[in-house]
Amino acid sequence: MIKVGVIGCGSIATHRHIPEYLNHEDVEVVAFCDIEKKRSDECASLFGGASYQHYEDLLKDETIDAVSICTPNYLHAKMSVDALNAGKHVLCEKPMATSLEEAQAMIDASNQNNKLLMIGQNQRFTEAHIEAKAAIEKGLLGKIYSFKTSFGHGGPEGWSVDGANSWFFDKERAFIGAMGDLGVHKVDLMHYLLGETFTHVSAMIETSAKVATVDDNAVLILKTKSGIIGTLSASWVYNGEEDNSTIIYGEKGILKLNTDPEYSYIFISVDGEVEKRALGKIQTNDDGGQTNTGTIDHFVSAIQGKNEISPNGAAGLASLSVIIKALQSAQKQTIEEVK
Repeated sequence: MIKVGVIGCGSIATHRHIPEYLNHEDVEVVAFCDIEKKRSDECASLFGGASYQHYEDLLKDETIDAVSICTPNYLHAKMSVDALNAGKHVLCEKPMATSLEEAQAMIDASNQNNKLLMIGQNQRFTEAHIEAKAAIEKGLLGKIYSFKTSFGHGGPEGWSVDGANSWFFDKERAFIGAMGDLGVHKVDLMHYLLGETFTHVSAMIETSAKVATVDDNAVLILKTKSGIIGTLSASWVYNGEEDNSTIIYGEKGILKLNTDPEYSYIFISVDGEVEKRALGKIQTNDDGGQTNTGTIDHFVSAIQGKNEISPNGAAGLASLSVIIKALQSAQKQTIEEVK
């Protein structure tokens, strides 16, 4: 039985991490921590286990095998490094850090302590995306030319436990806005689907609708080493309906993922033939925590030695690099090289 502690008891913990841990037969959640201790107290009362206000105290529990880091972005790196140094496997929410140096320190701590580091970029585990990855590798699209991918909704105030006063809108705690909340998911997804990382980015970024010190609306133009170009949109200003879709254009046809409410996988061949598949629904902020993201299942299996961790720290760093370069691109009005 793998014993787990959850650090940060806000919405992502209570809607995703905790329910998915509790539903796993090989996991026992034994500790909760939140600086607002009433939150960890409530979780401990509901699910059993210890409650802590300070994460350092939770990490002293030598029986804990792994932790989820579900805190504001600026705390991710410090808490992850401390947890890894304490001998715990770490599942850290995205974005993994607020700088490339912090991200590398997390990777180094993972390697030095021989403990797993996984980043909570969960779009890799959506059924349609898994099927698309396999189909692309088998040559379904032939040479890939372009793509467009989007992740947008009305904003985190309807999701965050703090509502309109959420840390998501505060640059000191969040570092970045919609790009860190949503865009980093789509960067990682495209790295996963295309089998290569982005080498160049150009971006336009705005704070259009929110009372915030971070971005709420961004459009990126991206290019891979092999010459695939496409667009990525990340937004908190899509009012009325969430968009979490991806379209990939290749020499043999078009692959549409999560563009249709019924069919999450649609392939349209160059000859006009259409294949539609109703695969699992992609998770949303409105599903009440009913969709299993697959993140916890993968993390636990990796701890058990059944699979390699994915996305690991290196993948998280690759996605963060694109987002940071996008910020620089928007500020300087340039095309930035991603290294």
